[in-house]
Order: sequence, then structure tokens, then C-alpha cells
Amino acid sequence: MALRRVAVRNFASADASHKPVIQIYGIHARYANATYIAASKAGLLDKVEGELAGLAKSADESPAFAGFLENPLIPRDKKSEQIADMLKSKVCPITLNLCTTLAGNAKLNDLPKVADTYARLMKAKRGQVDAVIISAEALTSAQSNQIAAAIKATSKDAKDVVITSEVDPSIIGGIQVQIGDQFLDLSVKERIEEISRTPI
Repeated sequence: MALRRVAVRNFASADASHKPVIQIYGIHARYANATYIAASKAGLLDKVEGELAGLAKSADESPAFAGFLENPLIPRDKKSEQIADMLKSKVCPITLNLCTTLAGNAKLNDLPKVADTYARLMKAKRGQVDAVIISAEALTSAQSNQIAAAIKATSKDAKDVVITSEVDPSIIGGIQVQIGDQFLDLSVKERIEEISRTPI
């Protein structure tokens, strides 16, 4: 009995080791999570990420491919066969299984969103934090590095910070920082508006 409990516990911990490091919910996450776990068990996380990114890019750049994904008139079984024929020599079985499953569930048009969700899971695994920095003037490389270092120092489990810079002269000065759902406004414009709202 004791041996059985140990075996079950070891199996559970091994299975848990393949789960994503963050929890994302919703229909797209359900497919992305299942694909992540399958890819982790097969040692193909990076390969699947690249293949899904390529498919999402094709959907964005190819009207014909995007039209195929979104076409509701193609029967589910036919669509599954067509996507399988289209991809079977180009992607690994895990990516192929995701695409045929989506097609069979009439969700193939959601493939780009599932790919985006999978990419979020992979970024979390790598400890990558994406930050959008909005400034009145273009940031220098040194300024971007300083901001990235500050975000890394204050963000739990952040191993790498990827900065995307945007310029918006209307904020006058300072910066605005967007990290996921978090938004920090350190602009001069916000400070002026804050002062104007303060009763005299």
C-alpha cells in the first residue's frame, strides 16, 4: 500500500512538472494548455511554439489561408482532413493534432488566438516580461536598459524584460508603462491633470 501511494505521488508530481507555470483561462487557453502539456511531455515546447507562430503569421499574411480557417461552410470532418493534408509534412504531430482538433470542433478560426496564448505560456516559462513604454520622445538605448533593469528588479520571477517603445508627444514628459494588465502613468500630463483635480 505504501509503495502504491509513493508511485501515485511520483506520477502526480511528474505530471505537474509539465503544466504551464501560469494559469490562463478561457476557450483559447484550454487548447493552449493541453498543447503545452503534450509538447512538454514530448520535449517539443520550442518547436511547437515556432510552428504555431508560423501558422499565425500565415493567417495574418495570407488571405487564402485566413479565409480557409474562417470558412464556416466547410464541414468539420472535411476541414479536419484538409488541414491535416495541408500540414502533415510541415509540422510535428502535436501541432497537427491541435489543428485537426480545432477543425473538428469548428474552432479552426481561433488558431491565431490559441497560438498567441501558447506564446504567453512560453514567455512565462522563460520568465520573460513584455513591457510597453510610452514616452514623449524616443528613448535612448541607455534609458531603455535602465527601465528594463528596474522592471526586472521589481517583477517576481522576471528573468528577461522585452521593451517595446512608443512615442506620444501628448504626454509632454515622463513615461507610461504597460505590463500585461498593469498600467503605470508617470507622465507630466497625468501630473498636471492630477493637480487640476485637486481642490484649491
